[in-house]
Amino acid sequence: MSVQDKSDQQPVKHRHRAEGPQKHVVVFIFSIVLTLIAFAAAAAGGVNTTFTIIILVVMAILQVFVQLGYWMHLKDKGHLMPILFMCFGFFVAFTCIIMALYWVWW
Repeated sequence: MSVQDKSDQQPVKHRHRAEGPQKHVVVFIFSIVLTLIAFAAAAAGGVNTTFTIIILVVMAILQVFVQLGYWMHLKDKGHLMPILFMCFGFFVAFTCIIMALYWVWW
């Protein structure tokens, strides 16, 4: 068996392909659009206040997911523990807020 035959039988290792700047530019533009929508909702004077608050909260939640997913790289493999710790932190914060409201209103 020749050397070339042995090299053909070895499994092919795929290189990790780095993200290009195209995806970062698209996500940056998406972040700017979300910010502009939130700013326009807040700057519009004749819009119902409840509708404005809902738009602002939705834009803020989308912005958080974009920031965590793309800029903090939580969409990549191997980031399960940071995601779990952040979920636990959100749970603790939510519990503290509910308990504070319960304490104040009781």
